[in-house]
Amino acid sequence: MSRRPRGAWSLVWALVLLLPGPGPVLAQERTEPTMPTNPAYAFRRTISREVLERYLARAITMEGLLNGQGDLTDNIRMLRETGAKLVGRSLCLWGGEANLLANLARAKEQAALVHAADPDMVLQACIFEIVTTAVAQVPVPAWAFEALGLPPEPRNFRYEAMLYPDGQFRNHWQPGQSVPDVSQTETKLWFVFLGRSFIDAGCEAIHLGQTELMNHNDRHLDHYAQVLGLLRAYAADHARRGMVLLDSHVPSGGLVRDGELLMDFHSFPLRIKEVAGRPIEGVMQVGHYDSLFGRSRGGHTYSGWSCEHLPYLAEIDNWGRSAKPGQPGLGGAWIWGYDEISWFAHLSPEQRAAWLRYAWDWIRANDPNGYLEMPGSRTLAAPADERRWYHANRPSAVMPGGFGDEAAIGGIWAK
Repeated sequence: MSRRPRGAWSLVWALVLLLPGPGPVLAQERTEPTMPTNPAYAFRRTISREVLERYLARAITMEGLLNGQGDLTDNIRMLRETGAKLVGRSLCLWGGEANLLANLARAKEQAALVHAADPDMVLQACIFEIVTTAVAQVPVPAWAFEALGLPPEPRNFRYEAMLYPDGQFRNHWQPGQSVPDVSQTETKLWFVFLGRSFIDAGCEAIHLGQTELMNHNDRHLDHYAQVLGLLRAYAADHARRGMVLLDSHVPSGGLVRDGELLMDFHSFPLRIKEVAGRPIEGVMQVGHYDSLFGRSRGGHTYSGWSCEHLPYLAEIDNWGRSAKPGQPGLGGAWIWGYDEISWFAHLSPEQRAAWLRYAWDWIRANDPNGYLEMPGSRTLAAPADERRWYHANRPSAVMPGGFGDEAAIGGIWAK
């Protein structure tokens, strides 16, 4: 049985239950886009394939842009000067729920600064395949209950109620860090809370992580369809342009329910292949490991158009550090013993510039439905020259650890 909060929490709960928006630090607002906008990137409530692909063609991973990674002013400068339009993983919170409300408040302030610099930029937040015991520190606002047709009650989120009942994926990441089960009511409550909070913070895209880890009890995708439908309905009235762009990693090729695509675009890691006998070299190959090239599933989109293959992003992913960094032959997704972004960071500046051009051209030639998502900001599990974070920014007083790849990125896009 849950306990009614006491002391200071009573005041917090009074505020939570009265607010129509996502909790005590964010009031629910409808924000119109800053004008003017570039017609080439204009959309409202739905998005055409042509406009969507223009965004995908200018997509860059900026992990943590809105939650403290790097210098915000210099990051905005880089994004403007390179011509970025879809800013991936800009609000990227892996666990850390104890600081969630403070991070949401900061993200809302910083998103406004990004949009003041370029009102057409789409900022992406993330709902990942992780919940931790710290969710118990987050109050459930009344509007989250109401969105799911549940009677509001003064309590916090319940970690155990989000997990698979049979115990699979419990403590999957670390003790107290598990994969949630989307078929559980508490998980849906959490996802709706996160998604609506991200929309109110100014994010117009949400990456839903490894959705296929979370739907083992949702094979017909009824529960995901419910959650995503609630987020889209909310976005129609509260997002900057009346829409939230949804994507996730799809090793199966995509989530399709009765011919309807659940995502607006797909995404997946590049899956770079080692070149035997040529240290540190990596190439692209259709069919290598579980790469998505040629496999993005089609159907009918939320925006009303149909396709044989949904457009997608191929990203330089991160996942960890092997026991043999720099060595070949580990198999799986490893590239010379590194995850993809760590491998990329260990190349020389000249090699990185040439490889980005190669990867961009290769994807466009081998699967025109795919686009390379450029690396802008990402954690390094295997530090490069003692740098534990990859930043594409040119080195400067405010970004001394910059890798200096922004010119290469901007040059590729300019062509």
